Amino acid sequence: MGPVTAGVLQLLALVAALALLHVPLGDHMARTYSSTRHLRVERWIYRGIGADPDAGMRWPAYLRAVLALSAVGVLLLYLLQRMQGVLPGSYGFGPVGPGQAFNTAASFVANTNWQSYAGEQTMGHVVQTAGLTVQNFVSAAVGMAVAIALVRGFTRSRTAELGNFWADLVRGVVRVLLPVAAAGALVLVACGALQNLSGIHDVGRFTGGAQQWNGGAVASQEAIKVLGTNGGGYFNANSAHPFENPTPFSNLFQVFLILLIPFALTRTFGVMAGSVRQGRAVLGTMAALWLGFTALMMWAEFSHHGPALQAAGGAMEGKEVRFGVGGSAIFAVATTMTSTGAVDSFHSSFTGLGGGIALAGMMLGEVAPGGTGSGLYGMLVMAVVAVFVAGLLVGRTPEYLGKRIGPREMKLAALNILVTPALVLVLTAASMALPTPPSSILNPGAHGLSEVLYAFTSAANNNGSAFAGLAADTDWYNTTTGLAMLLGRFLPMVFVLALAGSLAGQRPVPVTAGTLRTEKPLFAGLLAGAVLIVTGLTYFPALALGPLAEGLA
Repeated sequence: MGPVTAGVLQLLALVAALALLHVPLGDHMARTYSSTRHLRVERWIYRGIGADPDAGMRWPAYLRAVLALSAVGVLLLYLLQRMQGVLPGSYGFGPVGPGQAFNTAASFVANTNWQSYAGEQTMGHVVQTAGLTVQNFVSAAVGMAVAIALVRGFTRSRTAELGNFWADLVRGVVRVLLPVAAAGALVLVACGALQNLSGIHDVGRFTGGAQQWNGGAVASQEAIKVLGTNGGGYFNANSAHPFENPTPFSNLFQVFLILLIPFALTRTFGVMAGSVRQGRAVLGTMAALWLGFTALMMWAEFSHHGPALQAAGGAMEGKEVRFGVGGSAIFAVATTMTSTGAVDSFHSSFTGLGGGIALAGMMLGEVAPGGTGSGLYGMLVMAVVAVFVAGLLVGRTPEYLGKRIGPREMKLAALNILVTPALVLVLTAASMALPTPPSSILNPGAHGLSEVLYAFTSAANNNGSAFAGLAADTDWYNTTTGLAMLLGRFLPMVFVLALAGSLAGQRPVPVTAGTLRTEKPLFAGLLAGAVLIVTGLTYFPALALGPLAEGLA
């Protein structure tokens, strides 16, 4: 079997597995967030945090709860890293430096998991498990809660309440993330991933040199790392490390976990909106974009330009021989078109066009299918824009799911869309123009620009993957990427929740003969076009100077 055929078969198996669980998981999440019953363990948690899960929240109160929880999370994770020297099970590692601790705390709370450090040489058991792994669950649940709040904005009428954030958060963790992550961890352990609390092992006598291996609760962190579209690995090599990702099956299973909740949430949206076909339209748009980018990436990496690649049978530089070109290409697209950031190969070593495809996938806003929650609410904001454009074209007042899209809704949608590009382009320009930051670039020319552009695109889009080659553990990059992660995560949430509150307060508009049918393939095509056009107009000059220039050279 040739490598191209093997890659295509992996893709088909992945699509089949996602289709198999799409309906049951999507329906389960719809029941989870619509239920009025509280499990016993959930009631214990509510008592512990002093929350009333039945109290309705207006959008400002919902937002304050999101920001308060996240601020406390940043502070606690920062302190945990700074105190590492006195914590048990720390391998003898000292406290993490202030700049690195701030960057990491901001990164994991913002669901970015940008790592400018080597995990096995920096973090001990307590920080990895009680700090980083806990935030993997919490940050993913926050994204899902905000997405559900926006769905309620479309489905509720003449009310100011969007539900209760604490109930949405706890249910997301207890009923969705924990059970699926536990099952995923067992599969990874069966594949050979580590799961223990052992210390550092000196294996130099076996390898003939000075080498040490760390133990750790790797499989449990790995499962939520990919399921919650977090991406922060236990080891520096992330999912290219055999202790995290031992076999080709575990590699494909990790991609499956990355895509599982973002795609299933479209079913949840359709069920809660009372129209499964509306969810299918959003799913179709996401799936078409994801499959299109995957096909382009496989073409770019299998095209064998140049004698070296032809002799190797593919662009194998920076890729694991366990996974090959096909498995690496599928993983790269899945991780950059969601907010995951995990890597099983190194994107800087991809072909020029392949690296550009990974970069463009993040620039779409990670809406195809996007992160846990963030993908759904990002795509619904784009649907608001697409409906508005369609209304202008036919001369009708734009409506979506029975709600009018007026000036207030469009301003909020536009602000949501503009936040990330502004952060990416301004910070990239500053890093190239100031005298000190360019010294972190390993490769000169177009590839060096791609390194910096990729770093800020990854940070502001809460992705967390790195292009490699950029020495990012500096005061400048720790500070600027940390700020980009926090602003890129929470400013869009402000506009999304304000949009949800505006929609929830409206009276439903009756369907007429002139109403745009947003459940039809025509609208799905319009929505995909809106995503591509907005991205292209915003980022094309930067892409032309970086990966496109390198790929065409």
